[in-house]
Amino acid sequence: MERIVNLCKRRGLVFPSSDIYGGLSSCWDYGPIGVELKRNVKEAWWRDMVWGRGDILGLDCSILMHPKVWEASGHIDGFTDPLVDCRVCKKRYREDHLEDTTKCPEPKCGGDLTAARNFNLMFKTFMGPVEDSANTVFMRPETAQGMFVNFSNVLDTQRVKLPFGVAQVGKSFRNEITPGNFLFRTREFEQMEMEFFIQPEDEAQWYEYWKNERYDWYLRNGIKKEKLRLREHEADELAHYARGCADVEYEFPFGWSELEGIASRTDYDLGKHAEHSGKDLTYFDEEKRERYRPFVIEPAAGADRATLAFLVDAYDEDEVDGESRIVLRLHPRLAPVKVAILPLLRKLGQPEKAREIHARLRPNMVTQYDQSGSIGRRYRRQDEIGTPFCVTIDHQTMEDGTVTLRDRDALTQDRVHEDELQGELMKRLFG
Repeated sequence: MERIVNLCKRRGLVFPSSDIYGGLSSCWDYGPIGVELKRNVKEAWWRDMVWGRGDILGLDCSILMHPKVWEASGHIDGFTDPLVDCRVCKKRYREDHLEDTTKCPEPKCGGDLTAARNFNLMFKTFMGPVEDSANTVFMRPETAQGMFVNFSNVLDTQRVKLPFGVAQVGKSFRNEITPGNFLFRTREFEQMEMEFFIQPEDEAQWYEYWKNERYDWYLRNGIKKEKLRLREHEADELAHYARGCADVEYEFPFGWSELEGIASRTDYDLGKHAEHSGKDLTYFDEEKRERYRPFVIEPAAGADRATLAFLVDAYDEDEVDGESRIVLRLHPRLAPVKVAILPLLRKLGQPEKAREIHARLRPNMVTQYDQSGSIGRRYRRQDEIGTPFCVTIDHQTMEDGTVTLRDRDALTQDRVHEDELQGELMKRLFG
């Protein structure tokens, strides 16, 4: 993991937040390369979950919501973790993450731990100029509730029929007791969630469907099958709202951990919001001529966790022409930069021709222009950020208009005419 973190900072993928002030615990800023990677992960999710289907719609809900939303959902009373303190070193831990719940896990300490107490994970703030309990609001700990409270709005305005889904990508906030493992567990994070509303009798069918569909999504985007698994929750692991839940897990350097959860939430959330708001959150089934509350299947993924998994899975070290290289073997649809334009020499009209080709490609894909250093060193720089293709402008280009198209993984170099370059790249990148 240390190599991943070092590469991320050195090549502009991820920086510690507030770095010039020493950083802030478990807060990270995505750099120019990292922001493109994470954006591609979110767009791949949105493309497959919304654009590529006819039964799922998008939403973008407010981060700040009425406090009664969190009362109804159970977050104010029940969104807690068991917190213990070391009486000696004063460090804090989640009791359920400890093997020995009586002694501090720090090797140099070993002090006694306090009794566990419940710690609410929601961040509080105040709306308006007066800081009192009447103006307390919360930074949302999940995006899901915004979709549940908008159920009637979507139903009334979009004329949808069951089954249908509502999807959202957005920031959430949890005051984690023990954040860590780089991007994996942070206090500010981005979620990719979808609530799929169904007829209650179809619960088992759709639960199985979404478990398999979400597992396959990671494989389609390049995750190695031996590093991925689908794990069903035991009965004592289930959340209070879930009748069934399965995690898509990835084998990180720190062990198997959750990438995404697929939960059968029944009608719990719509029922609670109907109870607390007094509003009718039912669906009228015209075929059955009856009214009922739909059940919900929820695939909930973390954009940051997914980005980290794709980074870890793509990281590789090999040897080319007797030199070691670091390469990110990212799927082309996720690669931050799709193609680099490299003039072999900084003279003889090659830079001008390279910039002309660069300008032609730039409107259709993320590109980089680089003329600094030897061609081998420039190839290595692009390999490190996962660029699938490099286009080299050389002497022959100036004679017959062909360029060298280099493949990151196969290391092949093909001659392609500049007039056919864009079409060839689109075919290799997007199929």
